[in-house]
Amino acid sequence: MSAPVIRPMRESDLADFAEVTATSYHVAALRTAQRDWPDPVRRPAGRNGHWIARTRRALETDPGGCWVAEVDGEVVGGAVSRTRELMWILASFAVLPAHQSQGIGTQLMAAALHHGRGCLRGMFAASADPGAVRRYRLAGFDLHPQMTLTGVVDRAAIPVVDRVRDGSAGDLDLLDSVDRRTRGAAHLGDHELLLAQFRLVVTDHPTGSGYAYVDSDGTPVLVAATNRRTAAHLTWEALASSAPGAQVSVPHVTAANQWALDVGLAARLAIYTDGYLCLRRMTPPSPYLHHGSLL
Repeated sequence: MSAPVIRPMRESDLADFAEVTATSYHVAALRTAQRDWPDPVRRPAGRNGHWIARTRRALETDPGGCWVAEVDGEVVGGAVSRTRELMWILASFAVLPAHQSQGIGTQLMAAALHHGRGCLRGMFAASADPGAVRRYRLAGFDLHPQMTLTGVVDRAAIPVVDRVRDGSAGDLDLLDSVDRRTRGAAHLGDHELLLAQFRLVVTDHPTGSGYAYVDSDGTPVLVAATNRRTAAHLTWEALASSAPGAQVSVPHVTAANQWALDVGLAARLAIYTDGYLCLRRMTPPSPYLHHGSLL
């Protein structure tokens, strides 16, 4: 076996790296899953479409942040990072299990970090995999434990939510303004990717503004607001869209977002620890629940 080659990612690598992430994330999930959770399921090839679309956009906007590791002509790892205003974001980072502990991850992280050398802040979500977490801390990131709320929503607990409407591309200026206030940088064109995949709900009122992207099962995959009450209302709107009796989750809750725990407890959801939000030179955003890869 030859030495690994770290090189810029090409569009022809997208399908291969999608499979690398599916395999490595599944193995990490098996190692760290809670005992009373359902067994983790590997992402099927048919669901790689949204991942490939996001990564293809990153290749267009941030080619200097996209790298792969190749061994004997095979893609065995990679890293995808973006810069948005003065924020560096690591969207994907994976090495096949058989090639871990060989320094490949360290080289990929160094290449991705170089892309963000002019940024003031850094941010990404990580699993609880001990080896990966060690690498992130050694790279200078603060580790903030995340929680996930999960269960069946108590329909009787859902409050009346007013002043919330469906959003559209016409709301992008508002969304970016809320982003800057909560996380210190706008999502910019990443909102187009989110709009293509999720329902957008928005509120814009003198008492508070914010938005949430909601998955088809009622999961709020990204929530940002100017105050906790508005963020809670948006999260309730998401949970209300879940099917009666169906399992739903509220992921990526940090300790800075206790309001989300209050919503989850009122909805009769259970609380579990689940990975880390990794930050450099910033405090955890609030009121804010981040997206797993677009943050």
